Amino acid sequence: MTQDLFDPFAPVPETPAKTGNAPEFSVSDLSNALKRTVEDAFSFVRVRGEISGFKRASSGHMYLALKDDKAVIDGVCWRGQAAKLGLVPEDGMEVIVTGRLTTFPGRSKYQIVIETMEVAGEGALLKLLEERKKKLAGEGLFDADRKKPIPFLPDVIGIVTSPTGAVIRDIMHRLRDRFPRRVLLWPVIVQGKGSAEQVAEAVRGFNDLLPYGHIPRPDVLIVARGGGSLEDLWSFNEEIVARAVADSDIPVISAVGHETDTTLIDFVSDLRAPTPTGAAEKAVPVRVDLLGQVDENGLRLSQAVRRLGMEKKTALESLARGLGDPKRMLEERSQTLDNWADRLPRAAVSVAQQARARLNETSARLVSPREQLSEKRGRLENAAVRLDGAMKSALQTQKSRLDRASAGLRPTDAKRDVDRARKQIIDLGARMGAAVKNTLHREAEGLARYDRLLESYSYRNVLKRGFAVVRDGAGHLVEKSADIITGQGYDLELGDGVTRVTAGTAATSAASAPSAPAAPETSQDASSGNVADEATEHGAKSPQSAATSKPETPAKPKAPKKKNPHPKDDDRQGSLL
Repeated sequence: MTQDLFDPFAPVPETPAKTGNAPEFSVSDLSNALKRTVEDAFSFVRVRGEISGFKRASSGHMYLALKDDKAVIDGVCWRGQAAKLGLVPEDGMEVIVTGRLTTFPGRSKYQIVIETMEVAGEGALLKLLEERKKKLAGEGLFDADRKKPIPFLPDVIGIVTSPTGAVIRDIMHRLRDRFPRRVLLWPVIVQGKGSAEQVAEAVRGFNDLLPYGHIPRPDVLIVARGGGSLEDLWSFNEEIVARAVADSDIPVISAVGHETDTTLIDFVSDLRAPTPTGAAEKAVPVRVDLLGQVDENGLRLSQAVRRLGMEKKTALESLARGLGDPKRMLEERSQTLDNWADRLPRAAVSVAQQARARLNETSARLVSPREQLSEKRGRLENAAVRLDGAMKSALQTQKSRLDRASAGLRPTDAKRDVDRARKQIIDLGARMGAAVKNTLHREAEGLARYDRLLESYSYRNVLKRGFAVVRDGAGHLVEKSADIITGQGYDLELGDGVTRVTAGTAATSAASAPSAPAAPETSQDASSGNVADEATEHGAKSPQSAATSKPETPAKPKAPKKKNPHPKDDDRQGSLL
């Protein structure tokens, strides 16, 4: 009779004697027997514990361990069942799982095959929520600079909520009361398995719409749900929903639960509303208030424009009273311009006269080239005389030295030394003569350069162009025609010599240079500084002119010279006529 060793209801046999007749089992038989016994006895169990060593394999299966303060049991959740759990296991999470026990013969260990999993109690949910909050905050999803502004008046509003609950009716009612807008509803389930995935998909779906497509893209999103317990609102605490809202390009208003309820979506959204009705109020303004504000602003604007126009008109009138008559101001400026125009020629003449005076002073200070040449020649002659004396003195000294030396020398040595000295003297004399000649040549060239330079600066070059210099009997320059006295003698220096003339009488030529011809008679008025008066020009002689001219040789009348068309320019250069 065969007995099942693992039958729990079988009578316990007596311990056989150690006779070596006990049945033998293979390892596989024993493992399979254990497997059937455990699976039959614990085909459905509910276990509470803390997750540890969670791992998701590449095949999609999940492996973990459940532990408490005294024991540990391994667990496995196959890929098909893992997608239906409704939550993502994490290490440290306290959960309640249901499933069946089995063994794994390959490692001689038992484990629980998990079919369902839920968080164990509200405390565990709050702990998990706090951990997720810290994780997302560490990634910067709660930062204020990530928040996008809510449009003041959106054209299209997208709503993510249940289509059958009271939430959508409250939101639509509030929008109609405040400011009717176009509303797009994306229906989702807001509680239970798959709700978190649907909410996240709805947010991403609204963001994928084109701005001007057949279904327009919303300007703002409202994610709403009514109140409930922490477990009821847990879908909005899932990480997938929080990340979808954080990644949304459209501003999101969260309105989950009542005012005291807080979920992760409230931290990542751009604006939190205490209730779904409050979300509708934050999405649109009150139309009646806007119309009243527009009317009030229009009235204030018209009043401000009217008041500003009056102020500007008053200010312009005040400025106009303070300004003078433009015509009178223009007349005064015209008169000032005329005065300056009258003063300009006189100022130009004054400037020209001052320039002439400075030129005369400069020409008077110039030294004659002949005087400079004479001075250089004298210096050169003195240097030649001193050089000749020095040479004679040097020769005499050398001769004396030779004489003294010859007294103590033999005739042959003396003759040789004398010949050597004579050659040296001849050589030195030739070199000295060449040096003197070169020195005299350089000095002569320098004097010639100075002579040409001084000659170029001489006023006599100006005289050769038709000008004259007038000096009185004392040799002083006559600069103005008013300084000429009738009957007094003056020296008239021209380009080819000096002529002695008497003011008011016929001129008598007394050229200082042998080759200088007699100065021609001039016919100009005596009051303007001319040499002879008009009577002499026509051949009539005055008593004074008769005394100075030869009576037996009558003066031949000469054709009068053409008067200068510019009388004011007769005294140009001060002393030049």
